[in-house]
Amino acid sequence: MDFIDRKNEIEKLRGIRDRSRNGACWTILTGRRRVGKTSLVMNAFADEPYLYLFVTRSAEADLCSGFKSRVEAFTGKSIPGVVQKFSDLFRYLLELAAERPFTVVIDEFQDFFRVNPAVFGEMQRDWDEFSGKARINLVTMGSVNTLMNKIFKEKSQPLYGRETDQMKLRPFSVDVLKNVLGRCHPSWKNDDLLALWAFTGGVAKYVSLLVDRKAYTSARMIDAIIEEDSYFLDEGWAVLVDEFGKEYGTYFSVLGAIARGKTSRAEIMNEVGGEVGGYLTRLEDQYGVIAKNQPIFEATTNKNCLYRIDDNFFRFWFRFVFKRQYLLQVRMYNELRNVVKRDYDVFSGHALEGYFREKFILEGRYSRMGGWWDRKGENEIDLVCENEFSDTLDFYEVKRDARRIDLVALARKREAFFAKNPELRSRTASCKGLSIADM
Repeated sequence: MDFIDRKNEIEKLRGIRDRSRNGACWTILTGRRRVGKTSLVMNAFADEPYLYLFVTRSAEADLCSGFKSRVEAFTGKSIPGVVQKFSDLFRYLLELAAERPFTVVIDEFQDFFRVNPAVFGEMQRDWDEFSGKARINLVTMGSVNTLMNKIFKEKSQPLYGRETDQMKLRPFSVDVLKNVLGRCHPSWKNDDLLALWAFTGGVAKYVSLLVDRKAYTSARMIDAIIEEDSYFLDEGWAVLVDEFGKEYGTYFSVLGAIARGKTSRAEIMNEVGGEVGGYLTRLEDQYGVIAKNQPIFEATTNKNCLYRIDDNFFRFWFRFVFKRQYLLQVRMYNELRNVVKRDYDVFSGHALEGYFREKFILEGRYSRMGGWWDRKGENEIDLVCENEFSDTLDFYEVKRDARRIDLVALARKREAFFAKNPELRSRTASCKGLSIADM
């Protein structure tokens, strides 16, 4: 699949590069793995030469040997002797940038923790000395969210506060996914769009893999995802084991429980068999893999909170692939495909609610959105959407099939909502249904 979208991000990166011609700029570019960070910088800086360095988990001397060759090829100058420390190369580049401006991109920057953590302190020393006169556009990219935050956001770390700009690259929006399908599969239907959203969450790599396979329908996507040697089957391990480290087993158990519908803290504890409070906090605050939801307009409390996996692909992977690893071990791919196809309507129905949230955000229709439920579990509303500027509240029931929407029942639930939130009863309120036909 050709590179698409990212116009705003490209303009921002090029604007920072323009500023760097008059003074050093250091941009942190983060985002989950596979979201397209490397493709973004390659396209943003394709109009002029730049130096690209990829940090591998090897000895610093070996890493620097490869870096030296790339620096020499980029600058056209020979560096005498053997370079064994990255700080020597970094200092060399800063000194050179005092003579002429250029761009340096360092990918998987957080892996210097494994190469030599002292690199960060040495970079801080040289940046503080030379950034006042160096005209360098430095972009450091990282996929492991916790480590990138540790490097730049913890006050105890040497590079704290050294960045001049930061960007978080997000997955493709639902509008971009529409454009992708429109370009590749002009006869697409709403269920095709929902499937692409539900399985990929807009992550560029996953979208590209399915498009390249011409998997444009839910059935074709499932066939492409669940097959021998499929890229997708090991993806949860590949992306998250790095993030979670040696405790990944417990984190995976927690996520597996949430994917199976155990969404309250008590349910997750019963499923995992132990205290999970710390794991839930880190999964939300540090790793950004889950989100803690509470009923809209309810004061902050942990008593009525529910947890959900905040990434469509991981939600799919933990529900179907991780849960049934035993089928993969005996190569029963067809059986796993059948399970996914059997449960697809229910799975995609849950994803449809997230689709409409994303759609409403893009449209700028509401100032606040969320679900609502009472503590007894007797009343639940899929979406309550407020526009505080027009003083309105819209209550939505979301179903794949519009025939299953019951607006009378929704009106009763709305009354239960107002009974708990009487101060909002004066708002202009409406009850509406959303289905796959409204995408």
